[in-house]
Amino acid sequence: MKVAYIDQYKETFGVQPICDVLAETDAPIAPSTYYAAHSRPPSARSIRDAELTEEIRQIHTDNYGVYGARKIHAALVREGHEVARCTVERLMRQVGLRGVIRAKSPRTTRPAPETDRPADLVERQFTSTVPNQLWVADITYIRTFSGWVYAAFVIDVFSRMVVGWQVATSLYTDLALDALEMAIWRRRRTGADLTGLTHHSDRGVQYRAIRYTERLEQEAAVASVGSRGDSYDNALAEAFNSLFKAELIRNKGPWTSINDVEIAVAEYVDWFNQRRLHGELGHATPAEHEAAHYAAEPPASLQKTS
Repeated sequence: MKVAYIDQYKETFGVQPICDVLAETDAPIAPSTYYAAHSRPPSARSIRDAELTEEIRQIHTDNYGVYGARKIHAALVREGHEVARCTVERLMRQVGLRGVIRAKSPRTTRPAPETDRPADLVERQFTSTVPNQLWVADITYIRTFSGWVYAAFVIDVFSRMVVGWQVATSLYTDLALDALEMAIWRRRRTGADLTGLTHHSDRGVQYRAIRYTERLEQEAAVASVGSRGDSYDNALAEAFNSLFKAELIRNKGPWTSINDVEIAVAEYVDWFNQRRLHGELGHATPAEHEAAHYAAEPPASLQKTS
């Protein structure tokens, strides 16, 4: 630390004057000691620290700059590095890198009248043993220079994979319905059977609309709606929205219009599904988690079991 301090100020004050001042403190250092430190070859630890720091910088940059020490450490281990998490924390602290900080956002869906509301089949138990057993859906908002933009997402609870999404400038039913259509198309394209799928949402009018519920019925899927009307009723979807806002919207904004938001959302979803490490999945990606499931199942695995 003393050598680094002298390096920082020697052009302004000179080495000897700085050492003279430090001699009167609890951190004295002789000029000869300073020059000897610079003449010594770098230690093995300093060389490794420098190499790891570059790896850490690259991983941080390649992942939207949102990874904290826990995920950076997991990524390094996946790449074959033997490194302690405390070392990652120390090096990130030294170069000023940190993970993204999430903030709580207000809700966007408007409650529908309490008539013919589907039952809450989830009851805050957001667990699934196979893909396409439980999907959750929600809507969030993005401020742009051209006005508000809204994004709807459908997420498979088993793998945390975003299976459907849509961006629009209004909160009409088509926004949520288009996200659902994408989810159905993407899953059916791989041969999945959606019979018996539980689709869970909050009590927003978009999800209670007749066209939306009829589309679920066409796939023999079952609608589930949170019963209490607070954020815990759809906690997994709200958690995704919180990540989305922190990792993309606040991190990469401000946004001009729906056009740049649409492009950014498509890129983010691809990263989220294919490359983002998820602690809930043992630091695997959603795509890896589903691939591992199907690799362990018999050929009929695409036919969902209850």
